[in-house]
Amino acid sequence: MKQDDFKKILLNAIDKEVESYTFYTATSERVTDKALKTIFKELAEQETMHRKTLQEYLIGGKKELKFDEVKDYHLSDIIENPTLSTEMKPLDGLKLAIKKEEEAKQMYENLAAASVEADQKNLFNELAKMELGHKARLEDIYTNTAFAEAW
Repeated sequence: MKQDDFKKILLNAIDKEVESYTFYTATSERVTDKALKTIFKELAEQETMHRKTLQEYLIGGKKELKFDEVKDYHLSDIIENPTLSTEMKPLDGLKLAIKKEEEAKQMYENLAAASVEADQKNLFNELAKMELGHKARLEDIYTNTAFAEAW
């Protein structure tokens, strides 16, 4: 992969983090459920940290990313993608966020698969793990909320 192509991909990833920040901020302002509002605000803050990390990597300030392995419950494979609304129920808000994190994870996995250089492949794999971490957190909240009576 050419350096210019890699730079464009990182810039696109930064744009996606900004887009996610905007989504989570707007969603936190639209939903009325306080717990969901807090979750979306926290996710917005995390997207800001991810943007900064990618920007540091882009200018050469970061050489390596490492994220913990997390379990993928694959809930995004079976839940529908609800429409964002001000009256959104907490579970629908979680479903929407899970879908967005799955899309981001898949984007980074595809970029890793397309990478020839080991450091680039590692970067994208670590970014995919980062997004999977968000998704796992949301899926855990969803599972505990949607199936609370089972516990």
